[in-house]
Amino acid sequence: MEKINMSELQTKYQKAIKFAAKKHSDKNQLIPGTNLPYVVHLSNVAMEIIIASQKTQIFNTEFAIQVALLHDILEDTETTFDELVNEFGEEIAKAVLSLTKNSNIPKEQRMDDSLNRITKLQNEVWAVKLADRITNLQVPPKHWSFEKITEYQKQAILIHNSLKGGNEYLENRLWEKILDYLKYCVIVKE
Repeated sequence: MEKINMSELQTKYQKAIKFAAKKHSDKNQLIPGTNLPYVVHLSNVAMEIIIASQKTQIFNTEFAIQVALLHDILEDTETTFDELVNEFGEEIAKAVLSLTKNSNIPKEQRMDDSLNRITKLQNEVWAVKLADRITNLQVPPKHWSFEKITEYQKQAILIHNSLKGGNEYLENRLWEKILDYLKYCVIVKE
């Protein structure tokens, strides 16, 4: 088990969550289908990472928590890659970039492209993607169509299968969430 400097971890956590909270709140971003500020999602992903770090032999917790808190910042805010490099370093910026869907390619290719980039990086980046989807597999927003819900579940399976070997604990958690999410992928006749 990695020895964690808790004071340093708290300092880096605070810096990343404050940076992310400001950037996401500048866009008035909420968790889809809720009135909750987006920072709640980011902290939930970080919590999954904290728990996974305690159940994983070799794990760079400090790095993974920062990436978890910043994982949507390039995709959802005006933050630039260079700004991330200046604030958090190139390694974290590259990890966040891999988790960012490329808006310059067709929508149906974006997840595969992102997963391909993620698998070229350390397992902690894989873990953040797994934790992100675990956190997102909640009750779907009311405005989502049945097709969108089932597609989201299929994407979760793709993420699970593509990132096998990245973090056993999070793989198992994601599989449980995928199975539970099936209840939203069934049409009930009345």
